[in-house]
Amino acid sequence: MTSAWSSGGPLCLKVWTCFFSLAVFRTHCIPANEVNLLDSRSVMGDLGWIAYPKNGWEEIGEVDENYAPIHTYQVCKVMEHNQNNWLQTNLIVTEGAQRVFVELQFTLRDCNSLPGGVGTCKETFNMYYYESNDEEGRNIRESHYSKVDTIAADESFTELDLGDRVMKLNTEVRDLGPLTKKGFYLAFQDLGACIALVSVRVFYKRCPSVVKNLAQFQDTITGSDSSQLLEVAGSCVNNSVAEDLPRMHCSAEGEWLVPIGKCVCQVGFEELNGSCQECRLGFFRSVLQNPTCSKCPPHSFTRVQGATSCSCEEGYYKTDTDPPNMACTRPPSAPRNAISNVNETSVFLEWAVPEETGGRKDVRYNIRCRKISVDSRRYEECGSAVRFLPQRSGLRDNSVMVVDLLAHTNYTFEVEAINGVSELTNPGRQFVSLNVTTNQAAPSPVSVVRKGKSGKNSISLSWQKPDRPNGIILEYEIKYFEKDQETSYTIIKSKETEILADALKPSSVYIFQIRARTSAGYGGFSRRFEFETSPYCNDTTWCVCLRRCGYSKAKQDPDEEKMHFHNGHIKFPGVRTYIDPHTYEDPNQAVHEFTQEIDVSCITIERVIGAGEFGEVCSGPLRLTGKREFPVAIKTLKAGYSEQQRRDFLGEASIMGQFDHPNIIHLEGVVTKSKPVMIITEFMENGSLDTFLKKNDGQFTVIQLVGMLRGIASGMKYLSDMGYVHRDLAARNILVNSNLVCKVSDFGLSRVLEDDAEAAYTTRGGKIPIRWTAPEAIAFRKFTSASDVWSYGIVMWEVMSYGERPYWEMSNQDVIKAVEDSYRLPGPMDCPAALYHLMMDCWQKDRNSRPKFEEIVSLLDKLIRNPSSLKALVNSSHRSDSEPFNYAFHYGNNISATP
Repeated sequence: MTSAWSSGGPLCLKVWTCFFSLAVFRTHCIPANEVNLLDSRSVMGDLGWIAYPKNGWEEIGEVDENYAPIHTYQVCKVMEHNQNNWLQTNLIVTEGAQRVFVELQFTLRDCNSLPGGVGTCKETFNMYYYESNDEEGRNIRESHYSKVDTIAADESFTELDLGDRVMKLNTEVRDLGPLTKKGFYLAFQDLGACIALVSVRVFYKRCPSVVKNLAQFQDTITGSDSSQLLEVAGSCVNNSVAEDLPRMHCSAEGEWLVPIGKCVCQVGFEELNGSCQECRLGFFRSVLQNPTCSKCPPHSFTRVQGATSCSCEEGYYKTDTDPPNMACTRPPSAPRNAISNVNETSVFLEWAVPEETGGRKDVRYNIRCRKISVDSRRYEECGSAVRFLPQRSGLRDNSVMVVDLLAHTNYTFEVEAINGVSELTNPGRQFVSLNVTTNQAAPSPVSVVRKGKSGKNSISLSWQKPDRPNGIILEYEIKYFEKDQETSYTIIKSKETEILADALKPSSVYIFQIRARTSAGYGGFSRRFEFETSPYCNDTTWCVCLRRCGYSKAKQDPDEEKMHFHNGHIKFPGVRTYIDPHTYEDPNQAVHEFTQEIDVSCITIERVIGAGEFGEVCSGPLRLTGKREFPVAIKTLKAGYSEQQRRDFLGEASIMGQFDHPNIIHLEGVVTKSKPVMIITEFMENGSLDTFLKKNDGQFTVIQLVGMLRGIASGMKYLSDMGYVHRDLAARNILVNSNLVCKVSDFGLSRVLEDDAEAAYTTRGGKIPIRWTAPEAIAFRKFTSASDVWSYGIVMWEVMSYGERPYWEMSNQDVIKAVEDSYRLPGPMDCPAALYHLMMDCWQKDRNSRPKFEEIVSLLDKLIRNPSSLKALVNSSHRSDSEPFNYAFHYGNNISATP
């Protein structure tokens, strides 16, 4: 039979294969992400593969120039019919891989180049595999194998190629998997081709060991699926800790992807070339957030490498709250150039800052006061009767006013300078002394006044002497007048501490003030005391009723007022009712009654945070005696104001001062005795709700938003219970603190409806857009708690839309017409249906059908307790710019939430 390899026979293929292999093998390099399970090119000795029938595949062994063995298998039975030649490898252990790759290098003869064009010639062969946990070897039947693929050559060679010594080598790669057993066998089936199998390489892919973000990731075998990503946890390198659990994902191609988390060097170490090295001498690292070691600040050092902090030099100190990078400091020297200014029984002390502050900015001053005892001629402490303004200890400013001293007395004041490290040392107090002598002074005000017997035309009074008479009391002056009739008053003078005021009106309230006089002159008037005369009984039935109801003056404790009348409002003990300050004939009386006067020295304005209708809005600390310093908001009345503007400005304080609720802005007090006039309220760090929501669009959970709405509703319930109608409830008038607590603010002024085209309500401070206003308030000026509920529904819409403008760019006239035609705002995007149903109830045209604030709070509490009731969302279609206002139907009055 003529050889298929032409004149050279099969040996020509064998020699040519060897020649070609030498060139290929010398340049072969395995990628780092591949691990060989079998490489026929690297096997020393026979491969030991099984060929059957035995006259089929033939192993040909040669050596390269380094005498390393080269193993190839070939078969070329193209001249014979019905070929079925098998070649089986030994068991290939998977080493835990579930997906492996087979790389074949082979040559194949072009059937058309054979003499006579043999009809039985094939140009493909088949590859199979069989999984096994044992060395089964020859016991494997053909039917046990699973086919991998039919392998075809991209290029085949001809006799001409043999003559020119040009060999066309093919490389094909196939993958197997998922594999589940210890190992597998490969088998190659020839059905009549002329093939030389030059090399077989079996490998799996892995993600090689790597250090990323100071985390060590070990070798990881890829998954069984070509698209699978394996999440692998890393371990921090030496001297590092996990900032967030380090993880990476191993892809099917053996590549590390998507790093998550990282490790950071522990304190005392810094990252250098992928590892954590100790901080050098003179350097430290105290917090994980700092990436590198820092040089020790002035007047400090380290004793060892890897320091987490620096030690202070001798004579220098740090407090527990000083940041690690702050220089070590020392106590200040004494204050300088102290001077005093005596005014009767008060003295103003002032001094210059210490020449040496110790390197700190927290220098404070303490005042020690001593007086010479008349009896012993020795110094004794001044005691609690002496007051220091603004305070005695921890003064920030370098001045203090000392009041309520005794007249004609010698005092010594010591002004001590301290800072944050003064308590850590014991070098002695650093102070400067001043000796002063007080002058003659008028008596202090009378503080205690009692009412004695009272008739329908008279009231008897008694009082205690002033706490500090500052001399001999010569007489007392008593001033009294009927309430709200301050311009018409009566003066009585007495040398005793009691009087009888007669010729009074029955059932009338009178205001009494008393002051004392010495040779130095009159002291200040006492605070105002209100007392009422007995009623005048002409109607026997009415008098009997009073006695039966327990209001008979004959049976009443003279010091106990059972019922007080305030500007037409009857106020019973234990019942809080809002009193409109505008009903007072003198608005200053409302300010005096409902607010607390704050000394301007207790306030420091640090920065301007906005502009109000009457002036600037600022922030700064408030320091009250006996309390810790805390931040406040400060509204100021601009210069050049009219008396009416001053009354309007303080009117809001008179309203605010009547409220005490965690969801109502708290009034700290007012400043009226100096300029500028100020209103002091608690400081809300996050500002107005509408601006806060716009800055944090989409950042809160539904429960957080419902919690904000619940707080607003709770505050409005309190106002409603007090009888107060807000009339300007909007997100811009809700303030938010650092804990996301919402508080109702802007207790503004009376509002009058204008007749302009935009129909906006006007206050003395500006206009209120009507988008928040109930239709009956617009049409008939009917402001009630129900109209506040309508406004609350708009606030709900603002909150759920993160501060979007209600009704968008529609004009006010279009809004009025749309609301009157029963149009309502559509549900905001991703708004729970339960909340939108509540909004629609708040927008009922009939105000009597709207829920009360008490009901709203109860419903929101149910929703918060049952978050699942908030999962159903409003099904609102997409809005276009041309159709911003969709028609919405009301869902009914009964809103339910599972308790």
